[in-house]
Amino acid sequence: MSKKCQSCHPGMPTFNKQQCQKMCQELDGWSYNIEKNCISKTFQFKGFYQTMSLVNAIAWIAQQQGHHPDMHVSYNQVIVEFTTHEAGGVSENDFISAKEVEALFK
Repeated sequence: MSKKCQSCHPGMPTFNKQQCQKMCQELDGWSYNIEKNCISKTFQFKGFYQTMSLVNAIAWIAQQQGHHPDMHVSYNQVIVEFTTHEAGGVSENDFISAKEVEALFK
């Protein structure tokens, strides 16, 4: 069973830039965006149906985890960004959620 996200709150621990970059290396295609203080990945598809299937699957995961990403959706692309808004940075919840998204492709 995978880890579950903890309840988000101000003051919860966040990771610094170096920690985020190192942890992103363990995830396929994820990177740390210093300007947005988030981890992100761009998913490319052949068409709209596959794109929306991923969006719906991520929405389901987010509801189960209680941790919701920002998603930018177009016809054949989804950009997924995780950050813990309440904590003002990237927390363990973001990496737990990114791993859940990655599990969709295994």
